[in-house]
Amino acid sequence: MSRTLELTKDLINRKSVTPEDAGCQDMMADILKPLGFEIEDLTFDDTKNIWARKGTEGPVFCFAGHTDVVPSGPEQNWQTPPFEATEKDGFIHGRGAADMKGSLAAMLVATEKFVTANPQHKGSIAFLITSDEEGPFINGTTRVIDTLEARNEKITWCLVGEPSSTDEVGDIVKNGRRGSLTGDLMVKGIQGHVAYPHLARNPIHESTLALAELANTQWDKGNDSFPATSFQISNINGGTGAGNVIPGELKICFNFRFSTEVTDQELIARTTKVLDAHKLDYDIDWTFNGQPFLTDSGKLVEATQQAIKHCTGRETILSTAGGTSDGRFIAPTGAQVIELGPVNATIHKIDECVKIDDLDTLADIYQDILQRLLA
Repeated sequence: MSRTLELTKDLINRKSVTPEDAGCQDMMADILKPLGFEIEDLTFDDTKNIWARKGTEGPVFCFAGHTDVVPSGPEQNWQTPPFEATEKDGFIHGRGAADMKGSLAAMLVATEKFVTANPQHKGSIAFLITSDEEGPFINGTTRVIDTLEARNEKITWCLVGEPSSTDEVGDIVKNGRRGSLTGDLMVKGIQGHVAYPHLARNPIHESTLALAELANTQWDKGNDSFPATSFQISNINGGTGAGNVIPGELKICFNFRFSTEVTDQELIARTTKVLDAHKLDYDIDWTFNGQPFLTDSGKLVEATQQAIKHCTGRETILSTAGGTSDGRFIAPTGAQVIELGPVNATIHKIDECVKIDDLDTLADIYQDILQRLLA
């Protein structure tokens, strides 16, 4: 059994459903300490985080990741127990295999090999590990970054181990992500009997034109790195459940995934203008989930592309597609940030798995990146 597979299995066997860590970070720390890493426990409320660093000088290369996983759902629906790592047909099965315990194992193995071969390497190597990436993301990476910023401790290059690959390891590298902004809108009406509409005011009827305008608005045209900003209604709820009652309110939840061509404040202002133009009586709460970020060039991108080519023979594609990641908290500090991990076909699904051979390939790529940047 390879070292990467061994560590992946160990991590999967720990039931670390958000925000539980289940000893994963302690296991990682026990591996890093003998390599010369100083381990700092940065637990905030219910969230365990560690900042591990070897070296005191720059540049600082940071592996970032999370030990928490999403719930398994009904365990009886899995072919193998979700929290018992199982080898089957060349794959390792279990919750977190792809998102992202396989990446964590590959990071550890890459670091072990690199430090052993380069004990006097340049700069510093760091690990920023949280147990709150899949949850509310309040006490995880964002709090660690706040701590580092307060003491002016900067990350130069950050590799986030999110499962970025589509068909083969390294075919896709995320070099940025769109911003995310959520609106929780309540349109107020007057409840009444459907037979007496003149005595009521239907918020569903009043909202339809405004919602249609928002859904059909071109917010921007995107650019070479980002698709156009999108607006999507994710939840809508109105009515008492009775067929003869006009509802008194309508609740709508919507989300913007936005490019660097527009700001969250511009989106808020333009949305408010539409709602006001339709003379709606409403309340709205905004949740800002993160700014868009982009690392379109630089040493980290170059080293990553070269390492993937060297280890797999593949040319990689840079992409900003997909959801958000903890990279959104790290990039604003000035760090170059990319995401590189295993194939993401089964993440958050029943029977999550990753190809066993891909784990060692990923470790080789990570080690090659370290070699190019810090040797």
